[in-house]
Parts: sequence; C-alpha cells; structure tokens
Amino acid sequence: MQKMKASDYVAAFLDAQDVRCVFEMSGGMITHLLDSLNQAGRVRVVSMHHEQGASFAAEGIGRMTGVPGVAMATSGPGATNLLTGIGSCYFDSSPAVFITGQVNRHEQKGERMVRQLGFQETDIVAMAKPITKAAWMVNSAEELPEALRRAFALAVEGRPGPVLLDIPMDVQRDATDGQLPDAPIHAPSEGVEDAEFYDDLFAHLARSERPLILVGGGVRSGKAAAACREFIDQAGVPAVNSLMAVDVLAYDDPLRVGMIGSYGNRWANLALGASDFLLVLGSRLDVRQTGANPKAFKGQKSIFQVDTDLAEMNNRVTDCRIHHRQLSAFFKQALDHPKVGQVAAPAAWRNEINRLRTEWPDTGELKGVPGINPNAFLHAVSAAPGARAASAWVVDVGQHQMWAAQSLELYGDQRFLTSGGMGSMGFALPAAIGACLADRGQRPVAVVAGDGGFQSNIQELQTVIRNKLPLKLVIVNNQCHGMVRQFQESYFEGRYQSTLWGYSAPDFEAVARAYSMEARTVADPAGVDDAVHWLWADPGQPALLQVMVDTSANAYPKLAFGHSITDMEPFVKPLDMEGT
Repeated sequence: MQKMKASDYVAAFLDAQDVRCVFEMSGGMITHLLDSLNQAGRVRVVSMHHEQGASFAAEGIGRMTGVPGVAMATSGPGATNLLTGIGSCYFDSSPAVFITGQVNRHEQKGERMVRQLGFQETDIVAMAKPITKAAWMVNSAEELPEALRRAFALAVEGRPGPVLLDIPMDVQRDATDGQLPDAPIHAPSEGVEDAEFYDDLFAHLARSERPLILVGGGVRSGKAAAACREFIDQAGVPAVNSLMAVDVLAYDDPLRVGMIGSYGNRWANLALGASDFLLVLGSRLDVRQTGANPKAFKGQKSIFQVDTDLAEMNNRVTDCRIHHRQLSAFFKQALDHPKVGQVAAPAAWRNEINRLRTEWPDTGELKGVPGINPNAFLHAVSAAPGARAASAWVVDVGQHQMWAAQSLELYGDQRFLTSGGMGSMGFALPAAIGACLADRGQRPVAVVAGDGGFQSNIQELQTVIRNKLPLKLVIVNNQCHGMVRQFQESYFEGRYQSTLWGYSAPDFEAVARAYSMEARTVADPAGVDDAVHWLWADPGQPALLQVMVDTSANAYPKLAFGHSITDMEPFVKPLDMEGT
C-alpha cells in the first residue's frame, strides 16, 4: 500500500468505521488531524466551545448509534477537559474513542525528573487509565493502524466503554503504509453457555406468584432493546427499569411498571418489595437501585441475574443465580426456549401492580406545591403531539432528572439519555448535540435541564445555532441547586450554603435570545398547554422553554436511607445520612 500521512490515515480510518462526526475544540497539537479531516471531507468536524462539551457530544452520538463516538482535544488543558466525559462513558458503558494530541516526541520529558519539558506536555494516558478500558500513547506512525483497530475493537466488545489514544504531533505528520479495514469493527460474541440456566429460569417463572423483570442500562448498551421488548412480551412478565433503562419499554406498553430505586416511582418500588422472583437484565444493582441495605432488597425472593460483566454479579446483592452472557445472546436463547410463552405472570399480580399505580400516582407526590407541578409538566411536554417527532430526550443531573425519569412519556423507540454513574451536571446540552447528529439533525432532540446544570455548558448554545440543530430545550428553573438543597433540608437543618445562598441563575429566555434562539417562559400552570404547543410548533427549529418551578419543590418519592426499598420519603425518615 502507498504510504500516507498518519493524520490522513486517521481521517480515512474513522470514515471506514462509519464515524459520522468528530467533536473537538481546536488546539495546536491536533491541527494536523483537523486539517486531514477537513481535506478528506467525509467525516463531519463539529467544533464545540469546551472540550467537556466535545466529550459529552461523543457520548451522545455513541449511545444513539452504537458506533464509538469520537472526540479530539489538544494536549494539556484540552486533554484534561475531556476527563469528565471520558469517565461518564466508562461508568455508563458508552462506546467512545478519544484522541488527544501530544507534544513532539523530542519535547517529552521521558525519565527526566522535571515536571514538564514541552509546552502543555501532560501525561493524559496516566490520568485516563482508571476511567478507560485502555489508554496508551502511539509512539510511531507504524503503530498507528493497529492502535486504531485495537481502540475501536475494545470500545465495543464486551461491556462497551471509552478508549484513549494520545498521538504526538510529530507522529501525526509522519507516514504510514497501514492497510485500512474493509468494514467497521464489530463486537465479537462473548459469554458462556449455560443451558441449565434457562431451564431453571423458566421453572422459577412458572411457579412464581409475583414475578418481575428488572431492565438495566446494559440492555441498551448491549444493543438488545428490541429483543428485550420481545422477550418481555412473550414471557408476559411485568418489568421495572433502572434510571439507565427508562427508554427500553414504551410508556404505553402494558407490561411496563416504572422506574425503581432511590427516586423510583413509588408503585414500582412497592411492587419490587412485594415480588417473589426477580430477573435482572443488564443491571449492576448499585446502591441507588437497591438502597443501602442489599439484604433487605433481596429478602426472600429468588434473583436471577444476566450480565456481560462478571464482576458486577453477586457483588452487592449476593446469592443470585448468575449467567455471564451478552444480553443479545441471552435473549436469542431465551426466546427459543419452549417454555417462553408459558410463564405469564398471574392476573392477580398484574392487577395488584395497577392498583398500586392508581393509589400512588407520580403527579400526586408533590400535592400542594405552589405553581407548576414538575411531574405534571413533564407528562404534558412529552405527551404533546409534536413530541412524538423527537428521537431522544436528553436529561441533565439534578431534581429535574428524577422528575423526568418518573414522568416522561416515551413512545416507540424514543431514547432517554442521562448521566448515571458519573452524574455530571452539564451533560445534557452537549450530549443532545451528539444525539441529534446521530441522524444528521433530521429529527428534533429534547433536552430537560435544571438552571444549575444548564449553566455548566451553556456555551454550547452557540454550537446549536451555528449547526442549525433542532433541539427543544426545557429549562426547569427552581433558582437553586435543588437536589443538594433538598439534601441540606434533610441533614443540615435547612442551611442552604452554595445551593440557595450564594447561588443565582440568569433569565434563560434572555440568554437564548442573545444566541438568536427563540425562547419563552412559563410560570403559571394555566399557561402550560399553550407553552408546550409553542415549543413543538416547528419541529425543525431550535427553541428554549424556561419553566419556573417553586424553589421548595422536592424530588419525591425518595428512598429513606437505611430502610428497605419500599420505605420512601416524605412518609418515612432516613435512619442515617446517606453517603451517595
């Protein structure tokens, strides 16, 4: 093969992997890469206004497509600014490849006992290793083809996640004769055969009086959502979901129960507590799903757990019957089992779940809250006819995140993206940019953010306007950092330092107009219907709706720390101060 410039090879390789966009903020050590991408013209270069925004955008497109999202940054501060997004990809199993520019090899300190030799020289590989599947420096142009191939393979195989490549500037301008791959790199099948697991599973389901399926985020990251829906339908077993799996079952699916966990729908947690059998699919059963007492979570129920990550099973919740398997492979084998259509949950159990849902509606958790009820609003904004056009709802971190997970109505294959394990404010706006570009901006993407989190990456409004992206932005403005304010109310006698005291937010309607974006504010419940109609009136244009919510509104129900999954605030008080 004829030699080509290494940075040109990177551009060609990304195109061969079906990478649609590269997100970046320019800097000296990636100029060769940017120039090669520009000259090739096949992969869209999306310039963000902060490297953290680029990293979240890469996560957004990676989650939507299953193809690793790609973000680039220069050495030093550019590279370190990627780290929060890299960690988010790692904790939430999002496929991504991060490429950082590094100073020339002759400018690197090596074994010298100095802090830095080249300008902005920073050991990003050492920093990123704990939050990546792998991170390494490419030391020569000859190494580059194999390094890229390995990075993309690692990002998608097994439990997906991020990989980082650090490429010195002089390596980028060297020549390589590496062969380009003929086709995109796909994840190999993984897991172990366990035929007895399926016989045991269906035997337990058949004799269970109150069975449940818990759908976790691994179903989505394993590209198994459609198969999961088919399995639940064939089995006839009600399903609860974790925060990271809000979008697996459509809102109108008769077997969908609701979200469980620290801020889960009260009826879903009550159903989970009453169940006698639980099939856990792609969930690690972390503390926000089980509460602080895993023994109480398990109780007397039998738990079967399927996951691609062996380390996550029998971890906090023990004595589970486990199956180390890719979710897609599990569903294929389970759907082929002769008993799959013979284990439907008893009608009495399904009726009991429906009774609990009627008794404890999400819109009733904040009875008496002045002004707009956030749960009721989120039902309204997602049920509007125009909302069906949205490909995804991208939600930031805070109280609004929990209200959204409790109450958004998602239909068809609409996606729900949020920052789960990292829990980073500022996620939603840049991630929504990536999600929108997954189909080249052909469908609108909705954003739900709080006033605090939205300010963390507010600069990316300019990216939305410059790229003419149809984002529908909902800013739930309670004029405080609400989730921590609620924490201070519970544990610090209402001393609201840095959440209400010493905090402020701008008028986001005015901010949006400064970016030349149409915007509006609603503060009266009587104006909600008209405001929602306005937001969705033109699906092809960006718009921002600021929704004023009372500062004292809390996210309820909330698991009372130290109690079982069924004991939730405000009716039950925590036993101790939560640590998470």
